[in-house]
Amino acid sequence: MNLDPFSIDLNSWFVAHATWRELPGYIGACLVFASFMMRRMIPLRALTAASNVFFIIYAYVEGQYPTLFLHALLLPLNGVRMYQMTRLIRRVKRVVGTDHAMAALKPYMKRRKCRTGDILFRKGDVADELHFIVSGGFRVTEIGLTLPPGQFVGELGLLAPSGRRTQSLECVADGELLTISYEHVTELYFQNPDFGFHFLQLTTSRLFQNLDVMQAELEALRRQLRK
Repeated sequence: MNLDPFSIDLNSWFVAHATWRELPGYIGACLVFASFMMRRMIPLRALTAASNVFFIIYAYVEGQYPTLFLHALLLPLNGVRMYQMTRLIRRVKRVVGTDHAMAALKPYMKRRKCRTGDILFRKGDVADELHFIVSGGFRVTEIGLTLPPGQFVGELGLLAPSGRRTQSLECVADGELLTISYEHVTELYFQNPDFGFHFLQLTTSRLFQNLDVMQAELEALRRQLRK
């Protein structure tokens, strides 16, 4: 029976050199390789931590103390990072559907009274503030959408590439707003993961809301054209 000489040499080398003492090292190497295949951070950290354990065993058995020292340091680091990420995910899940954003912003907000007919900002103006409607009525002029109390408005300007207002806002019924500068919003976004996730939900919800209004107007226009 003819066998590939290379495979015979490789097998012979492995049998001659591989021992049970080296098995933890090979397992650790395989786990490191598998971690590079992970796309999610928590499984990656878990595999890396497991590889640290096997490398520690291997280094202790073989007397490779610098390797033992390195992985003894990396193991708790990977454990801490994995714990922080799982805790962050739990916190984000708790934030969904709550008024956490309002609680985080309220200490930085200032009250502002508005009269019917006041224009808070026009499309194209420099965007520098976020508003929360306490009372009264406010209409997004371009799409004719009236916003009731309890809603944020002006958040899209913070994300606009130009840094300018994407729509106009008019007061249609005497009311009151709470106002906060984008500078404070940006600080909270980066310092508070709960608020950051809630703010993303807020802006996404407003984009879908605007899209629904535009689709309704488009359908109405199509019906008129058919008539």
